[in-house]
Amino acid sequence: MLHNLTVVLVKTRFPENVGMVARACANMGARDIVLVDPERWSEADGDPAKAVPLATPKGQDILSGVRVVGTLAEAVADCAVVFGTTARTGGWRRELLSPERAAAEACPVLAGGDRVAVVFGPEDRGLTNDEIEHCHRLLTIPTAPEASSLNLAQAVLVVLYECLKGTATHPFRPGPAPDSRLANHAELELLHDTLRDTLLAIDYLRADNPDYFMMPVRRFLGRTRLRRHEFDLVMGVCRQVKRMAALANAAPATENTPPDGTGNAN
Repeated sequence: MLHNLTVVLVKTRFPENVGMVARACANMGARDIVLVDPERWSEADGDPAKAVPLATPKGQDILSGVRVVGTLAEAVADCAVVFGTTARTGGWRRELLSPERAAAEACPVLAGGDRVAVVFGPEDRGLTNDEIEHCHRLLTIPTAPEASSLNLAQAVLVVLYECLKGTATHPFRPGPAPDSRLANHAELELLHDTLRDTLLAIDYLRADNPDYFMMPVRRFLGRTRLRRHEFDLVMGVCRQVKRMAALANAAPATENTPPDGTGNAN
């Protein structure tokens, strides 16, 4: 089933929608919901209790296990692949998958024992560009143009349905050895930052706007399905390149220093 798939809900506005998402997860065999900075999810205000009737008995166990975190990066840190959902196109949102195609990419990862996250934005606006940066792939749900808005739980149900179908052709296998598992989101973010610093060190990036170039690099890293031992290899290469760049930058000063190190010629 979808036991290693995480449904991430960013800045939800209504507890009732979380309850309906829990029901959708129960229907499709997913068990893990993470809320990122929800607008209303306070025990003191009784918000979780408002979600219970909408979850139905089958979804209440899932609802009781909902985790709340402050950032999207924290929510997806242990996931090897992160899919973001969007109804908007253009800019960095050009390469959009259908739910069926996204499931075809997700299911082999799930079958290998690695974690996958599907990220859904707030009910009223969807994911921001900054939030999209944490997603390796983007998907959109086709709708009639005159009625393109879906309820949050409806969107979750459509995506999970396609993933559940995909598990029929990708049954679960035992997880890989620790050194051959897929690099997770936190590791890929570290690699992204290390690559950026390395490219800046060799003057490959413009220092005034490095993130513009690094966005496609981030997407590329997400598509490569990098293994942990490959992550270690690339990190090692970056460290060596940065070391050599530092030596090269220091070389002219060393060459111009007189042999006695005093700054005075003998």
